[in-house]
Amino acid sequence: MIDAVFVQGFWAALVAGLITGVGGFMIFLKKRYLKAEISQLLNLAAGVMIAASFFSLLVPSMREIMAENANVYEAALGYVAAVFAGVLIVWTLNLLIPHEHNAMGHHGPHFDVRKAWLFIIAITLHKLPEGLAVGVAYGAEELVNPLSLVVGIAAHNVPEGLTIAISLVAAGYSRLRAASTAFLIGLVQPLGAIVGLCLMGISFNIVPYGMALAGGTLLFVVVNEILPETYGVKETNRSAAAVFAGFILMTYLSMVFQE
Repeated sequence: MIDAVFVQGFWAALVAGLITGVGGFMIFLKKRYLKAEISQLLNLAAGVMIAASFFSLLVPSMREIMAENANVYEAALGYVAAVFAGVLIVWTLNLLIPHEHNAMGHHGPHFDVRKAWLFIIAITLHKLPEGLAVGVAYGAEELVNPLSLVVGIAAHNVPEGLTIAISLVAAGYSRLRAASTAFLIGLVQPLGAIVGLCLMGISFNIVPYGMALAGGTLLFVVVNEILPETYGVKETNRSAAAVFAGFILMTYLSMVFQE
């Protein structure tokens, strides 16, 4: 019999992943999206993801590791090692698999198809650690409420889906085909959730370390994948405001969902 937590975690990751398709179909709402508009959405998503990673994974795991280990130096070393391991996993994937950044915000018939797909591969790559984080959160239900993390990841999937659709339309795809591609890419997320759920099912003793690892993967996604897509837009005040708004919103939701 399949464990109920496994089923819940899988379905949560699937729903969050398919929200990527919602962003993809937003390509039909406007004839043209400005790069500044996409940048604002991505900055908002970055703030949401930072808060989700800290309050749903990193802070609870730190608290649990400290409580379990009387030696604060060993506890701190184990914690930072787990976070670094999460960063290293996604970093290694980025190094091994060809991909490209900064393909968002382009509309036009001369946009290169290869460049568009290299950009899409970059987005697809971090669907795996996002799914991993969801799986880990559901495996640690005794320590955290995973709902806020799922909401945060789902929210940030919207601008990602839109950027996928924009890049493909610019490369010559029809809007329907571009939006459908974004929808299908969201299916990668539950694959990561399966890995996370299996990892957490090994032993409850590794749960807080798994949470720290998953938090590290999400931080890398924000710093290396989401924020770099906004660097070409020179509206620093608006960008900062969007990041803070996303962080504050997700902080509020994290506190509410813990009740």
